[in-house]
Amino acid sequence: MSTEFAIRDQRDVTRLMGYLHATDFTKPKMVVIKDEKRPDVCNRKMWAMLKDVSEQVIWHGKKLTSEDWKCLFSASLEKQRAEPGIDGGFVVMAVSTRKQSQKWFSDLFELMHAFGAEHGVKWTEQDKWGGRY
Repeated sequence: MSTEFAIRDQRDVTRLMGYLHATDFTKPKMVVIKDEKRPDVCNRKMWAMLKDVSEQVIWHGKKLTSEDWKCLFSASLEKQRAEPGIDGGFVVMAVSTRKQSQKWFSDLFELMHAFGAEHGVKWTEQDKWGGRY
């Protein structure tokens, strides 16, 4: 059995401690502390921003898809490398956004905002504070 707890404040720590005190320790247990993975709001915001860029920016004479832009932005953020493809061309060694932390997404959104400002992107979605993306 696996149980996960999001710890954001002292109440969450107290809740976790209560759970641990009530746990049967006849079998060994493991506790892992790690950064929270991409919250759903980050996923929605990322795809809304990618859609805006894909609809408004021509990149080196081409219209790219939202997925293409996701690869470009994440590759830029990670300073990823490109390797020669099996049949020619180059392949960017991709990173999965699914496994990224909220901090990583914050950096991604900052990069996308800067790019959007340089390329005149008009953001269409509202963020949770009422401002445009």
